[in-house]
Amino acid sequence: MNIKKKSPNDQEHLNILIEIDKKSDVTQREMAKFLGISLGKLNFCILELKKKGLIKIKNFKKSENKLKYAYILTPAGFSAKVKLTLSFMKRKMKEYDYLKAQLKKSQKERKK
Repeated sequence: MNIKKKSPNDQEHLNILIEIDKKSDVTQREMAKFLGISLGKLNFCILELKKKGLIKIKNFKKSENKLKYAYILTPAGFSAKVKLTLSFMKRKMKEYDYLKAQLKKSQKERKK
């Protein structure tokens, strides 16, 4: 049996990049809870974003909590965030235009 892992979609990556841009020292647990995804899925996404060079992960060497990390957007990560945001907005505008046309069509049919 061939089990294929579902890769995260662009929307999930965009949400993570936005959260990292807002607050770089958020924990993965906090971020996962806020985004409504599992901790494991978030960890997988963060590692994918790191592999792509979109974020850097640094731990606080002087911190008493050695598990504390900072997530930092790279210039490529910031650029990707902008591109994903534009793509999201274009997709939503198309959906809006489609729904608006369907509503007009429905209203015309009711008047008949």
